[in-house]
Amino acid sequence: MKKLIKTFVLLSILWFLPICFPTHATAQETVDKTITVISDGVRTELITYSDLLWTLALQPGVPLTPPNSDDLNRALQLITNQRLFALEAQRLPRDVKDEEVGQEIQDVLNIFPSTAEFERRLRIVGFDSVKDENFQAMMRQRVAIKKYIDFRFRSFVVITAEDEEKYYREVFAPDFRRRNPGLLMPSLSEKRAEINQFLTEQKIENDIEEFLDEAESRVEIINLNKV
Repeated sequence: MKKLIKTFVLLSILWFLPICFPTHATAQETVDKTITVISDGVRTELITYSDLLWTLALQPGVPLTPPNSDDLNRALQLITNQRLFALEAQRLPRDVKDEEVGQEIQDVLNIFPSTAEFERRLRIVGFDSVKDENFQAMMRQRVAIKKYIDFRFRSFVVITAEDEEKYYREVFAPDFRRRNPGLLMPSLSEKRAEINQFLTEQKIENDIEEFLDEAESRVEIINLNKV
């Protein structure tokens, strides 16, 4: 699996992913069908065509009527990876508060030019509005997965002063001199917080890649229909 695909969780942090959302009848005219089945031998996750459309609906500017094959396949890969997290997250359920769901919805709305535009896209894929019960459930599950990722990866990252100094000396300083000849280079103390954040995200990215590799080896993924 390509690194770009496997690290979507870090780069987008679930901006565009419906989380383990069960299939419901909606107002959309498209006949739903199962695209992929993922099983760990105990639990089974179905990825439906509706899941793909719901994913694309949360991405400004991505066509929905009709969606194109490249976008659908990208959504399928994203959701497949996400479902690997979902199977693990079910073992460590985390409480989700209503205000956390509200903030998640607001975060998504913020990437659209207006609430009206976002709700227009939701209606295309079968939701009534941001108040739709199914949409609310989807967003609640998004928050649950985010909290699992924070617990599973971020909370255990340790970046030492030696790590920061090595990065500053071996990466930051040479790159700064190359890009900014003649300028006074910032000190390590000035850049320490920025370097720590970068190294933290890099460590999380690496841990996520390793997790997905290991998770894929423990499940069966069956693609039933092409998109």
